[in-house]
Amino acid sequence: MPSTPPRTDLGAFARALAARLPGDTWTTTYARHGEYPDQIRTTKELWDIGAVGYAATNFVLGHEAVLARGDGARLLIFDRPLRRRQFMVGALQPDAHDDAFHLVAEPNGLAIPADPARAAAQIARRLLPRYETALRQVRHNTAHPVPRRPAPPVIAGNVSIAWYPDGAVGAVTGSPEATGLLYIHGFQYHPYHRMFLLPASYGDRQQLARIQAVSQRLAQIGVGVTVRPAPTAPKPASQPARPPAPAVASPSR
Repeated sequence: MPSTPPRTDLGAFARALAARLPGDTWTTTYARHGEYPDQIRTTKELWDIGAVGYAATNFVLGHEAVLARGDGARLLIFDRPLRRRQFMVGALQPDAHDDAFHLVAEPNGLAIPADPARAAAQIARRLLPRYETALRQVRHNTAHPVPRRPAPPVIAGNVSIAWYPDGAVGAVTGSPEATGLLYIHGFQYHPYHRMFLLPASYGDRQQLARIQAVSQRLAQIGVGVTVRPAPTAPKPASQPARPPAPAVASPSR
């Protein structure tokens, strides 16, 4: 795994950067890494599927600095690999259940110059707005979880298909051989809903054609298909009825 000699000014740069970022006070923590596994403790929390995430995964960083804000926001800063005059900065995920990140876009980080004033301006303009929007969405999802689609029953050696009110078609299977055929015919697996989905954007006619085609292919390998209406989502538990107040004897006259 490629590595470059770490710079000596990352800690000082992080402190100068923290003093220039907008909003509440940012604190800094600096750490050196003896070997690649040492950095995973922090980089596994990186909220980035772009260049910053790639660099943190594919290079030995050598050291890092974490900037933290009182509300829980955190930024990771490290040397940009192969570019001695630049650093990279990315947001770190908040402490939340995996479900809270459903449909939340990664804020993704950026490369920044080694000048703290210019770097702070770029972070304030390009990264922090995306990061704060993502944090709000995660907090909202934590307080108001996105409901999952009720899945049809899983039947061994079979594929169960359900048509949902919004037009999407869901499929679950107890046959490992069926998954590849579902992919080929346009079904995509959605981990949050724990099922394959054929989107409503195909339209009824195209969906029916794909269901028919995949059913024929599945029949050739001995896998049956059951199509049924979507299961009804469970109703939220009702509050228990308040017990009647105890009777009070009328005072005697």
